[in-house]
Amino acid sequence: MRVSESDLNTEFAVDRPDTTLAAQRSGAGPGVLLLHGLSATRRYVLHGSTAIERAGYQVVSYDARGHGDSAPANHPETYDYDTLGEDAVAVLDRAEVDRAILIGQSMGAATAVNVALRHPDRVAGLVVVTPAHLGAPSNRLERWDRLARGLREAGVEGFMEAYGDPPVPERWRDTIKTVIRQRLSRHVHPNAVADALSATPRSAAFDGMEELTGISVPTLIVASLDELDPDHPLRIAEQYVRTIPNAEFLIENPGESPLAWRGGSLSAGVLRFLADSGLGPADSEH
Repeated sequence: MRVSESDLNTEFAVDRPDTTLAAQRSGAGPGVLLLHGLSATRRYVLHGSTAIERAGYQVVSYDARGHGDSAPANHPETYDYDTLGEDAVAVLDRAEVDRAILIGQSMGAATAVNVALRHPDRVAGLVVVTPAHLGAPSNRLERWDRLARGLREAGVEGFMEAYGDPPVPERWRDTIKTVIRQRLSRHVHPNAVADALSATPRSAAFDGMEELTGISVPTLIVASLDELDPDHPLRIAEQYVRTIPNAEFLIENPGESPLAWRGGSLSAGVLRFLADSGLGPADSEH
């Protein structure tokens, strides 16, 4: 199904009890909801690729509370995963999408799993990109608090100082630092992102890995090799594949940059998975 230019890039707002979310829809067809990572924005799931909407899907994306163009939450503690999951459902409601394929990256991956477990009737399929969450609060809270403090006290450069040199091969370090700076510069309310950096890792999206056995929709796990993406360990993605019934697995070839960084390649992999799973536009009723 072809979509016209008039179908693309329609922005809308989603009112929540304690914030307003900035959202966008593109294309027409079965619904796909994009969920981004902590300290990122909706631009950083498919990185500008429009392949999925051009293939005949309606792609809905939004900035998580306090991120990007979305308003801060009234209370810092509401950057928890259960609230993030309810935000995602509210976006689907506002977009009038009954059931969607959820594509979530990092924090967004955990949020997508939360929705699949708490609201299974709203989820037709799952694409879990670079998961790092094990269904419990983070064991690295000091690091998250340090990043939050750096951002709150000294802006982007304060965050970068707290972040330090990425633990990757030296030839990639400047590129990764540049991307992080660009990503952080897109937030209208950086103090709200700092609140999220402290609060979200203290919450759990689900009750331990065993709960993932309850996911029944087609699921694709997209992993990264540890050399370039140590913050999203390959072992965790492999644990998701082993735990979620019939989950499929996708990873870049050795020597390539992670699929999660390449929107066109990621989209192509997702589209193959959707077609193989019977979730293509021609055979989908959701």
